[in-house]
Amino acid sequence: MEDGLFEQRTDLSKLSNAVEQIKASLAKIIVGQQESIDLLIAGILADGHILIEGVPGVAKTLTAKLIAKSIDAQYSRIQFTPDLMPSDILGTSVFNPKTADFEFKHGPIFGNILLIDEINRAPAKTQSALFEVMEERQVTIDGQTYKMQEPFTVLATQNPVEHEGTYRLPEAQLDRFIFKVEVKYPSLDEEIAILTRQHQHKTTEQLQEIQPVLSGAEITSLRQTVRELHVEEKILVYVAKIIHETRNNKSLYLGGSPRASLAIVAAAKAIAAIRGRDFITPDDVNFVVAPVLRHRIMLTPDKEMEGVSPDEVVAQVVQKIEVPR
Repeated sequence: MEDGLFEQRTDLSKLSNAVEQIKASLAKIIVGQQESIDLLIAGILADGHILIEGVPGVAKTLTAKLIAKSIDAQYSRIQFTPDLMPSDILGTSVFNPKTADFEFKHGPIFGNILLIDEINRAPAKTQSALFEVMEERQVTIDGQTYKMQEPFTVLATQNPVEHEGTYRLPEAQLDRFIFKVEVKYPSLDEEIAILTRQHQHKTTEQLQEIQPVLSGAEITSLRQTVRELHVEEKILVYVAKIIHETRNNKSLYLGGSPRASLAIVAAAKAIAAIRGRDFITPDDVNFVVAPVLRHRIMLTPDKEMEGVSPDEVVAQVVQKIEVPR
């Protein structure tokens, strides 16, 4: 049955218009990467943090920056380096001689859209500073708790682990990202388009033309709309079966956590909303399952040696589960 034959229970016109505007303005600058952009927008609408991985020079940071620029909210950026300390991110207590007391000086993490560039260049001690804020949207320093303002989203970029001078992120931290978006090399046609645009000096002018499409308050409101989308029980069972299979799969040393199940449902709702529907289909689940799971599962050592990728195992897992009708 076609989507148009279903009666919409939720008005998604505002969300659809905003998504189209964001995509249109990004398309002027970013060539290709349609799937990555869909996932980035879906991750923000699903109230999740997003990890973007790719080799240097494939516009990871630029794409994240443009998405942030499309939202009228406080944006901050942190460049992760091996010598970065937790206090450089969170902030620190500074003595004020006038009041003879310590005052908390807020770090760059206190924003709405936070871009962490090359997140895997900082060691575990610095990564641990993100654990509380990413999960609980708060920071505890010297016994004082500071709440983050809504919306709060972390967009983090990283180079593949094989590259020199990078650290493997702790599993507990990876689990806090709703997606791991992999940005691939452009195709030949896309590469030609990139060169042509740059040669014609179009990119710089269009970068300055990017205007905010949504306010922070509107993002919070749209997130509530997405959360309230309809999900049939058979879809929930389908998601649970996929995650359960990852925990019993012989190719995997570590399967998906309950947080992964919740992430798949939240992400599928956001994708359904972007596609103009107020209900989830198995196609929505299948679209998000690899980005949700690829950074959460761990292959067994022998499968790693064979060169099997997490996405290949996820595809095998999904094939085993009967699709609900």
